[in-house]
Amino acid sequence: MNRSKTLVVGLGNPILGDDGVGWRVAEAVQTAVPQAKVEFLALGGLSLMERLIGYDRVIIIDSIQTQNGRIGDVAIFPLQALPDLSAGHTTAVHDTSLQTAIALGRQMGAQLPDDITIVGIEAIRVYDFSDELTPEIEAAVPQAVTAVLTLLHASSEIECLSTP
Repeated sequence: MNRSKTLVVGLGNPILGDDGVGWRVAEAVQTAVPQAKVEFLALGGLSLMERLIGYDRVIIIDSIQTQNGRIGDVAIFPLQALPDLSAGHTTAVHDTSLQTAIALGRQMGAQLPDDITIVGIEAIRVYDFSDELTPEIEAAVPQAVTAVLTLLHASSEIECLSTP
């Protein structure tokens, strides 16, 4: 049986307030499913693309900021639905967007997943130096964890390894 390899990525910075929500959700997922492959990353773009090599499926958890979202809203969508912006975690000043990095990686022959799902938690305080989440974001963590677990259990394999 050909089983897929799934990676869960908690993206963000745990000392920048609500920006750490991706890590917090990923930690809870790792506790709930110890055999899951979970990574905790702070950079997007080319750096993130390199970590996705060899996986069939990836779930990225991160704070998001949209024009119509309410603080604490949890949204689930494919990477293709994310605007290809040159700002935020999907890129850095001297980097590129995740979408562009994936296209470049594929052109270079890297085996990258077609199935990349974003679990985004609407946040506003992502630049405050704090290791605590605001109450609205803290309250959204269980819903985001449930969303990731639902996505994980739809996968045919959960690989074991953790890299905090």
